[in-house]
Parts: sequence; structure tokens; C-alpha cells
Amino acid sequence: MDAIAAHAAAKPDTPAVIDGQRGLSWREYHEQRNRLAHALAGLGLRAGEHAIVYAHNSIEYMVAGAAARALGAIAVPMNHRLTAEEAAYVLDDSDAAFVFVGDAFLGTIEAILAAAPRVRGWITLGPARRPWAASLADLIAAGDPSGVGIEPGTNLGGSMIYTAGTTGKPKGARRQTVDQATIMPRLKAFDLVRPHVHLAAGPLYHSAPGAFALYTHVFGGTVVIMPKFDAEEALSLIARHKVTSTFMAPILLKRIADLPAEVRRRYDVTSMQVIVVAAAPCPMKVKEDILAYFGPVLYEFYGSTELGMNTLLRPEDVLRKPGSCGRAMPGVELAVLDPDGKPLPPGTPGELVIRHYDGVFDEYYKKPEATAQTRRGDWLSVGDVAWIDDEGFVYICDRIRDMVISGGVNIYPAEIEDVLHRHPAVQDVAVFGVPDDLWGERVHAAIQLRPGMSITPDALKAFAQGRLADYKIPREYSFHETFPRDAAGKLLKRVLREPHWAQRQSRV
Repeated sequence: MDAIAAHAAAKPDTPAVIDGQRGLSWREYHEQRNRLAHALAGLGLRAGEHAIVYAHNSIEYMVAGAAARALGAIAVPMNHRLTAEEAAYVLDDSDAAFVFVGDAFLGTIEAILAAAPRVRGWITLGPARRPWAASLADLIAAGDPSGVGIEPGTNLGGSMIYTAGTTGKPKGARRQTVDQATIMPRLKAFDLVRPHVHLAAGPLYHSAPGAFALYTHVFGGTVVIMPKFDAEEALSLIARHKVTSTFMAPILLKRIADLPAEVRRRYDVTSMQVIVVAAAPCPMKVKEDILAYFGPVLYEFYGSTELGMNTLLRPEDVLRKPGSCGRAMPGVELAVLDPDGKPLPPGTPGELVIRHYDGVFDEYYKKPEATAQTRRGDWLSVGDVAWIDDEGFVYICDRIRDMVISGGVNIYPAEIEDVLHRHPAVQDVAVFGVPDDLWGERVHAAIQLRPGMSITPDALKAFAQGRLADYKIPREYSFHETFPRDAAGKLLKRVLREPHWAQRQSRV
């Protein structure tokens, strides 16, 4: 099924994508997709090959991905925060045949052209021209506008998304195909199987923002693109375009919640029906603030680049089940296992595992050992610790590698972070273990204060008293002007933790 062609025929003048003052109707989007796909076929892009898109969010970004998928190629979005060395690694590791490059990254690519000899075609997305690259505008202008021979069915195309690489080099989580029938029950649970006006607030190279933008187009909705997130601008776009859905990482919702009340009152956001949050633990204070401002529209899921969407917390359960990320999605079976692979009873933390189902990734590209490490017999795991209550609601404690073990006791930083987030002076917090010669590790809290605020470690300890068991209360604190985050808003806790362990030969 060619969803783009179907929507172009049914509602040719309805907006398909909006980017600032620019936009494309479904008729225009369909034609540009076709022209570019035919041009790429003429250059030699074949089904199954990898096509990288290395650019900021834009109309051109979406057209490039749509054209590649129309030919059966596998789109590979590339993190635009990468250094030249990191980008060179992804170009080589992915065996990319074609690469789309935004103007902002031409200098990076020119520095590493020699490191990508297997790339057969370079295409610039913006107005800048290079002798070593074709121009997207030229290819679209010269391409054939007639239909592209997409095979009938519900295949949405393949994808390969590189993980953040918190341990070792990034890994390409590859799906050969994504079937609409597989994701349909999950999207129904979000009420996303109808035309929405969707705000793409996060970077499209990240798995969730990119996926929700794609799903919006599958069902004939309009995607409103934010090239770069700004909290007040997000509210302005919601009001201007009557946005009905969005996906945001917790840090983006927090930035909206932190806007002064008088700023938030300027914008009519009553059109919003579905706000999806995931990608990191979302503090309860942020959830409470978002529900108070937008109403009962907040949906949370637990998932990963590799395993897709696995749980869903509906708006009516957000306050009833504080700290939970919901129950198993339709078609997903979950369990919590002990180190020996045995199921644990409700309320007991262990490794969260997902029964293999259609829709999980096929492999880490060219890394069979890493792929094998995700498997626990019939189950799959990305290393998260969780417990499940007697109603089936899942509570993520932390990543296995982020868990603090002090004196043989397991301590989960996410629980501590949620408490410290509630202090009015705290803008952000990251809790992790630091070396301790007696206990193995002790709990450390890195704190980012709100502008103009101050607080002492003793005051933070006093605030945590009564809210946390004594052994969970951080014994030491550090204060930071900013926290390291990737473009999707995910905290790079390893950057904060690493200096404390740099001189240690062994790590707990």
C-alpha cells in the first residue's frame, strides 16, 4: 500500500508537512517523493541498501527518507551531534550506499570523505552546492513525477538506527521491514490511527520522534516540524496549527512546565489530545505539571530502539500509578527475571525482558555477538531493571549498569532523582555511584540549580529525609551549571560519572 499516494488522491490540498513558513500539500509531497525516488533509482540506489540522512529536521529530511523507502532502501538517520570521527565510523559501519547531507554538516563530511569510499552518491539537502555531490533540488526538478512501483501490502519499509553507544561504539539496530499490522494495536491504544496534526518536537534521527512522524503520515495526518526545540515556540505552534498530538522526551516537557505561568497563559493549547512521553524516566512533578496545563492527555510508554514500544500508561493511570510506565502493550509479553533467568514475583526488582514478537529489531548490524547478548532464551533484554505490581503495571528502577551497589544493597538512582526533582531549587539532578573503599560505591547526586537559586548539601539531605530510606539518601553532592545531553534530551550520565572512576582499575 502506498499511503502517500492514497492521501494525495483523497485530499490533495491538505497539508502533509509544515516547516516554519514553508509547507507541502499531500499532492506536492507525493510528487516530490516520486521525483526524488525515480532520480535515486537512476543513480543506482537499490532495495535493501542503506541511505543515510544527516541533517536537521526539515521538509527535505522527510522527503529524502520517504523517497528512499519508496525504493525499498533502508533509511539510516544519523545523529547530527556526532563528531567527524564518530560520523566517519557510522558511514563505514553502515555500508551506506547514498548519503543525504544538510548544509550545516557539509564541513564535517568534507573532512571525512576519504573515510567513506563505498558511498556511491552524496546529495546535499540545502541550497549549498558541492562538486562531489548532487543537489536534492536538482534531482527533484529532473525526476519523473509518475508513481513509484511500491509493492502492495502494509510494509512501512526498513530502518537502521544507531544506538547512543553508552558502552563501546554505536550499534546499528536494523529492521528489515516494519509491518503496519504489527504496530496497529499499539497505535490504537494511543488513539493515533486517525489523521492528527502532529508536532515533531524532537530530532527526527531519534527513533521515537522519527517513528511518530512516520505513523502520522501513514494515517494521513499533518506533521509540523520544529528544526530546533524551544519551549515557548512549541506552544506557539500548537496554538497556531491546532496541533493534536506530539511526542516529547521528559526534558522537553520539563522545559514547558518551567515556563512562567504568564507565558503559558498566552497560548491556547486546548486542541492537544495526545502527548506521548518516553526515552527517559519522567519525574512525577513534571507529569503533574503537564496534566494540570494540558489536561488528561499524557501517555507514557517504555521501549527502546531495539525492542519498540512495550508498555503504555494511559492518562487516567498517571496519577493513580506514580512512577509506573504502564502495562504491557497489546501483543507484548513481559517478565522480570532473576540472574538465573527465573521469573520473580510481583514487587521484586529484576531484569525486564520482552518475549520476541514481530516488530523487534532483527540484529545489530554486523555485530552477532552484541545481538546474542540481548537474548535470554525466548526473551529479549536491553538491560533495564524493573518490578511489576499485582495489576501488571511496570516500574523501571534503572539501567543495570546505572544501578548503585553499596554494601551489597541494590540502589536505583531513578527513585532518588524523582524525589530530588521535587525540591523547588533543583532544575535537574543525576544520581550515580562513585567509588568507596569501604562500601564499594556510595550515592552521589549531581545537581543543576534553577537560575538565581542556591541550596546546601545539608538542606538537600534534610529534604530527602522521610522521603527516602536513609541508605538511599546521597552522601555527597556536586553542583553544575549545565548537564550534558544528547539532541533528543537524554542525559549523558556517563559524562558526569566518568571523572569519579577515571583512576580506578576495577569498577563495581
